[in-house]
Amino acid sequence: MSDSDGLFPATELEHVDVVVDDGVEAGGGVNKRFRAFEPNAVMLVPPDLGEWLPQNHLSRFIADIVETQLDLKKFYASYAKSKGQPPYDPRLMVRVLLYGYCVGVRSSRELERVCVDVVAFRWLAAQQAPDFRSIARFRKRHLSSLGNVFLQALELCRAAGMVSLGQVALDGTKVRANASRRKAMSYARLTEKQKVLADEVSALLADADAIDDAEDARFGKDKRGDELPPELARRESRLVKLAEARAALEADAAVRARKEAEKKARDKGDDDDIAAQKGDDAAKNAVVRPKAQRNFTDPDSRIMKTADGSFHYAYNAQAIVDADHQIIVATTLTNIGVDVEQVVPLVEKLHATTGVLPRQVLADAGYCSATNLDYAKTVEDGSDGRTEFFIATGRVKHGERVPEVPRGRIPANATLRERMARKLKTKKGRAVYARRKAIVEPVFGQIHTRQGKFVLLRGLEQAAHEWYLIAACHNLMKLHTMQTKALLATPAALIASPAT
Repeated sequence: MSDSDGLFPATELEHVDVVVDDGVEAGGGVNKRFRAFEPNAVMLVPPDLGEWLPQNHLSRFIADIVETQLDLKKFYASYAKSKGQPPYDPRLMVRVLLYGYCVGVRSSRELERVCVDVVAFRWLAAQQAPDFRSIARFRKRHLSSLGNVFLQALELCRAAGMVSLGQVALDGTKVRANASRRKAMSYARLTEKQKVLADEVSALLADADAIDDAEDARFGKDKRGDELPPELARRESRLVKLAEARAALEADAAVRARKEAEKKARDKGDDDDIAAQKGDDAAKNAVVRPKAQRNFTDPDSRIMKTADGSFHYAYNAQAIVDADHQIIVATTLTNIGVDVEQVVPLVEKLHATTGVLPRQVLADAGYCSATNLDYAKTVEDGSDGRTEFFIATGRVKHGERVPEVPRGRIPANATLRERMARKLKTKKGRAVYARRKAIVEPVFGQIHTRQGKFVLLRGLEQAAHEWYLIAACHNLMKLHTMQTKALLATPAALIASPAT
């Protein structure tokens, strides 16, 4: 195109050479040819969200598990009435909740958001996007059934050959409760505050009576004027809560005193009647520790020391983990801070669930007690040696006879603690117990990283069911990982071994 073809005469035009500024070429910068970007383009064919997810995506695995493997009869059985607004299909809600608990999205409001924003959740919900109230109500209504998914997930892992029960490890971890440390009171402060509030309520009641008399004289007795003032209503409700908290602390102290008195009586050789009488006497005379606390947001939670050395309201989660693929084979959640009382219940729970006992049970020194050592010996003798316990005994106490390198026969008068300590000093004992950390502790770390080591629901029963759901999702992710590795290894195996 010549200069005369333009809008202006050629004599009035000044030709300027293209200048390269800061290394940007003439065809670069805003003049660069980019890939087509048309945000307002209309799709002639509706998109299939399933095409946006890889074939081995976790959401596809969860959907397949819910559709073909899980028994949802308990969920459907709860909808006994045919009337009313149609609820969301339990398959949809279970898919969303399981995937959410797998990837650490557990809040009902957050689940509502991701069902709109995140492709995997939107595909699982079939683009229905349930609101947070529906999600929260479904979780609360079917909490026990959701907790039962743990048993079904365990059976799926056993069917896949991921559980052998050859070697298992028992350990515990503190799970944060949904409780505020600012909404708690010690017994001493609670008693003091209760007296102050009682005086304030009495003064407000006197003022209310005086106001009522004045209003009756002014407006007449037929006029309403008997409503409680806001300050009085608030203080009365607080007074009721304080009384309930105080009664609960006193009841806990009585139970603890009865339990300790009965144990001491039985250790002395007293019969059951005398032990029960001593327990009743101790319960009547029980004194609450002044520093004993009660939380008002979650009364079942307890102050516990966590791994970082700080103190929080928490629950104590216990788990038995199989060594093969780190599958949780038995678990529970308690509000007892110490671990020592959980050996017998968890091992019995594992036996009832699977029908067999593991060959080796490993536990740290937090589980060492005379009761647990006696139980371990009973199980070992009853199984003819097919089940062995390896429980760390902690530091050797003064007077205990535990050689550094055990040789020869075990002394006939050796205590159960000395026998266990001697067992762990042997070459086999050292090798077996060294596996404990590698079996169980990574499981709690994985839950903390991927799912979050806390519970949203309040109350021991509801928190326990939520923990079972967390454990079930951990096992399902282990199953998904194994299946994914098997699928990825199949083509390689076919290439490595050509057909004959």
